[in-house]
Amino acid sequence: MRKISLFGATGTIGDNTLDLIARHEDKFSLFAASAGGNVEKLAEIARRFTPALLVIGDETGRKALRAALPEFSGEILVGEKGLAQMAATKADLTIMAIVGFAGLAPSLICAAQGGVLALANKEALVAGGAHLMRLAADNDTTILPVDSEHNAIFQLLQGQGTAAQIDKIVLTASGGPFRGMSFDAMKEVTPAQAVAHPNWDMGAKISVDSATMMNKGLELIEAHYLFDMAPDKLDALIHPQSIVHGMVYFVDGSVLTQNASPDMRVPLAYCMAYPQRIESGVAPLDLPAQERLDFEVIDRARFPCLALAEAAMRSGGHAPARLNAANEVAVAAFLEARISFVQIAETVDAVLQENHQEGGDSVDELHAIDGEARAQAEGFISAL
Repeated sequence: MRKISLFGATGTIGDNTLDLIARHEDKFSLFAASAGGNVEKLAEIARRFTPALLVIGDETGRKALRAALPEFSGEILVGEKGLAQMAATKADLTIMAIVGFAGLAPSLICAAQGGVLALANKEALVAGGAHLMRLAADNDTTILPVDSEHNAIFQLLQGQGTAAQIDKIVLTASGGPFRGMSFDAMKEVTPAQAVAHPNWDMGAKISVDSATMMNKGLELIEAHYLFDMAPDKLDALIHPQSIVHGMVYFVDGSVLTQNASPDMRVPLAYCMAYPQRIESGVAPLDLPAQERLDFEVIDRARFPCLALAEAAMRSGGHAPARLNAANEVAVAAFLEARISFVQIAETVDAVLQENHQEGGDSVDELHAIDGEARAQAEGFISAL
């Protein structure tokens, strides 16, 4: 029986994790769960899975949880301090599904605990990848990637020798809702259009990132840290069917691919049972029914966010953290109809060209870098 701590329990990753726990109650139990502000859903989770620890965003939420769960005998913690305490309480498996920079600090604490950290929060690697991987190595923490693309690469690399035998790693992208749209046409798209992903059911922020291709750029940065791969050995291709999730090209000419239906229970099941495999509830892939699998080169001129992310990856240092911060601010502004879709990339580009402070080897320094980049992004948006 593996005890699971689930950060971001009320989101899509949380839903899929809880589905797998319910399918395998003889293998997994929910030890702790966190949510930002969805009191009602977190209360439902507590009633169904009886965790020992809950974390909610603020004191009002804690009072509401207490009222909704009169029989609950466990702890209910609040905010960033609550997340830190939850992260410091070691479980057999921690699933980090908090969206955004807020997932960095608890991810770093988890990495220092030993055990297994299944990471679905990409910003922890993008903003603090070197620091996170160093902490994990120093404390014998196994990091398992939850994102379907990185999980695919992780599976493909098992027992495949050294990095010197790898020619390149390729992540796939669906192309999002604007794959065939011209850059000029993208100037007029709405938030509702941008969040309507053709293949995946995701939150608003990550859906917009998919539409701009920033998501794929962030994933390349993640792969750089996760697999210790040089930037020139990392690439992405559009694959609209979302069946092939990743490819590894080897120096002997072999290309291995990982294929599965676009369902997050597949990578989650792999992480939760690793190194074993369990039934995920996902139907077997019917390749003949697919009829065809298409692959396209990504046009960086139409999707400049990808090029900006690749440039930040090559620059290294705190450029990825600044890229991530600027993008979060820009996406929020777009969703609030304060800027246009194409101005997301303009905002990120402007911040990357701004002067910046040094550092990045501690949580406090990373927070300072993040805050500075966010302020610069807000300043640029206000001046538009």
